[in-house]
Amino acid sequence: MKVLVIGSGGREHTIAWRLAQSNLISEVICVPGNGGTAVEAKCRNVDPKENPELAKLSLNQVAVSVAKSEKVDFAVIGPEDPLADGIADALWDAGIPTVGPKSKGAALEASKDLSKVFMKKYGVACAASETFTQKDAALAYVRSKGAPIVVKADGLAAGKGVVVAKTLEEAEKAVEDLMDGSAVGEAGKKLVIEEYLQGVEISVLAAVSVTPESAANGKACIKAFLPARDHKRLLDGAKGPNTGGMGAVCPLSDVTSETMTAFDANILQPTLKGLIAEKMDYRGFIFFGLMITKDGPKALEYNVRLGDPETQAVLPMMDFDFAELCQAIMNGTLDSFEMKWKSGFQVAPVAVSGGYPLKYEKGKEITFAKQLIEKAGAKVFIAGAVKERRVNSPTLLTSGGRVLACSAHGSTFEEAWQKAYDAMAGVKFEGMFFRKDIGLPGAAESN
Repeated sequence: MKVLVIGSGGREHTIAWRLAQSNLISEVICVPGNGGTAVEAKCRNVDPKENPELAKLSLNQVAVSVAKSEKVDFAVIGPEDPLADGIADALWDAGIPTVGPKSKGAALEASKDLSKVFMKKYGVACAASETFTQKDAALAYVRSKGAPIVVKADGLAAGKGVVVAKTLEEAEKAVEDLMDGSAVGEAGKKLVIEEYLQGVEISVLAAVSVTPESAANGKACIKAFLPARDHKRLLDGAKGPNTGGMGAVCPLSDVTSETMTAFDANILQPTLKGLIAEKMDYRGFIFFGLMITKDGPKALEYNVRLGDPETQAVLPMMDFDFAELCQAIMNGTLDSFEMKWKSGFQVAPVAVSGGYPLKYEKGKEITFAKQLIEKAGAKVFIAGAVKERRVNSPTLLTSGGRVLACSAHGSTFEEAWQKAYDAMAGVKFEGMFFRKDIGLPGAAESN
């Protein structure tokens, strides 16, 4: 089978790599892909910018056009923006089976307000919140509640629309910056303001197969993956500004079976109930951002796709065929699909460009000490890097803030951690920066 993967980040490189490992897959077509998918076995990039005919089309049209011309058997959508824009709807309408929710389901991430309404309606354990479209009312609310408090832009903001305000001054500034458009543009014109939850944060990714048909025959289901943890702060010790993610670890020694049982009962199953009740066509993945509080796990947010960089730590732990999982999601047999997981741990620190998450330079050459990386047994997943345009050039140049992740497995966390950082020592580019404490105690806690 041939498969189309939409996206250009580290998540998409990981998805393409995992699909290419399947004996069912002959080729993975990546649109637009990146420097990693350009050289990954069985993978090929199709960049619309380099094709005059495709360059004139919207991404939805590009996806349909490439899917048809390449005669792909199915598509997997990586990022949230295309899903919110209805790319899954367009592909299914064109007869292309697709892993990724249609736009109605994708709205659970595209609108924080809508997701909170959904959570409250179906009894999903979550933080108390209120929604505001007027700045004066939002300011009055945060002043009445005090700090700490969480201020969220309603719309998609590439991970930059959430402010955990430790002081009232920070909360007021967040309201001002978000609602006047200076922080995240139109995404901040509506705000969701939440109570601050004390605890430790984790991520649970899951496969979803829900349609009105599967709901009617009792086969609609959500199946959770192993819990993981992202590290959002730029600096060691969970200090510095928030980022898109500085690294991830999977699974988590501090998450008990009792916690996961409570997650299933109070978050996972109510979410499934809601997807069914709202008659959604949701065949894809869902990401639960959770806070483990003294009262049990509570949902912070839904993402309607795999997380980044969690994907770089979770997918290598799969001891099953990822392409077969995608087939089960699409054809409604997920309920009988058995997910097996490797023992041990996966650690994936991220290397970023100097200056990230603020201003940073691009076009820096990346060098790899391949023997060192291979000795560590690590896999490098490329995010913000592209191939140099010289014909057959093996050189990669930085093109984004988060450049790559070094993901390594070990029978113990300590072994996985050492291997990942041994591999990171084999990567070099001007201005390169990475955290040294991914997965260590306290590394993801921000007091």
